[in-house]
Amino acid sequence: MHYFDYRLGELYCEEVPIKKIAEEVGTPFYCYSHGTLLRHYNVFDHSFEKVPHIVCFAVKANSNLAVLKLFARQGGGADIVSGGELYRAQKAGIPPGKIVYAGVGKTRQEIISALKAGILMFNVESSQELLTIDSIASEMGVKAPIALRINPNVDPQTHPYVSTGLKENKFGISHTTVLEEYKLAISLKNIDVVGVHKHIGSQITMVSPFVDALEKTIDIVEKLKEGGINIKYIDIGGGLGITYEDEAPPQPNDLAKAIEPLLLKSGCTIIFEPGRVIVGNAGILVATVLYSKKNDDKTFFIVDAAMNDLARPSLYNSYHGIAPVEMEVNAREKIVADIVGPICESGDFLAKDRTLPNYKPGDLMSIMSSGAYGFSMSSNYNSRPRVAEVMVNGDRFDVVRAREKVEDLVNGEVIPEYLE
Repeated sequence: MHYFDYRLGELYCEEVPIKKIAEEVGTPFYCYSHGTLLRHYNVFDHSFEKVPHIVCFAVKANSNLAVLKLFARQGGGADIVSGGELYRAQKAGIPPGKIVYAGVGKTRQEIISALKAGILMFNVESSQELLTIDSIASEMGVKAPIALRINPNVDPQTHPYVSTGLKENKFGISHTTVLEEYKLAISLKNIDVVGVHKHIGSQITMVSPFVDALEKTIDIVEKLKEGGINIKYIDIGGGLGITYEDEAPPQPNDLAKAIEPLLLKSGCTIIFEPGRVIVGNAGILVATVLYSKKNDDKTFFIVDAAMNDLARPSLYNSYHGIAPVEMEVNAREKIVADIVGPICESGDFLAKDRTLPNYKPGDLMSIMSSGAYGFSMSSNYNSRPRVAEVMVNGDRFDVVRAREKVEDLVNGEVIPEYLE
């Protein structure tokens, strides 16, 4: 459920007309619904109320400080994968004791920063990373809390680019060898083994892959406890999908019913890493139609948003619903068209071969379900300033990230003296 709907022929976010925001802020812009973000977070959190747990929001899904602050105020933590995300999480007021750090390529400086911050734990992805963390912790005179990330070789049946739990994926340590890696971990003087981690992918629309992966994880936890290793935390990752088109993913309470017995049996505090399921349908990207054109039988609507603003369609061939901001547009004749941007790439599209009303220059268009992996994956390709981000709360809206200016594009760049 989200709080984007039509009233008096116009698309609203909560109590604010999208057209009003466009007139004041300009397009393109991302718009997030505070009420939707809050509702989705609380629904997820309450679904697992019988289980001791921490909800560590996946910062990679949407790293805006206002979004992170909202979750921090609800008692949430953060799942991070870089030093930059650590900085953002701290800036938003998320307690270090609720921050978990994953990712296959943590650098020396990132590890130092996380140890100084006092994060809850590192989710370690390889034996070399484990040895590096131990060495750095030794130099700093501290013990590093860690979990080893298990690769359970479970097919999440999602897009291959967002699958992370198969043996051919780069993530984690094989479930067949992870017990040996734990023996190495407990032998290291500056390592504190506190958890087990698994994450099998993103946009998962069935419960069964979660159950399969969790059963393998619990089995490993039991073997570790039998061996005298006291596991406090099981980080089961995230990955619960949302509806973009006609998917029917399980709701958080459906997932809870399926895995709760396993979680309670473990006797551990459970860490969840939801991202898309909380923010995906809480945000939209609003664009203005610039032109339409026809090449033989092919029609294109050219808008001022592009693949640099929303990469998912180009990267994954992902579907996003398209909605006119003014309902009267829907009354026009329907045609099959592509929605494309100004980027000089044939891969620059937001929708392909879609049946749409005949948009005209100046019409406002909303690309739905863009709150996850939208702005966070955006770039300055073709030297395009990144767009504004707006948060609506009831009848007010705030620009929570200003639109970049062209001057921002050259920050940090220097022309050598010999070229002057």
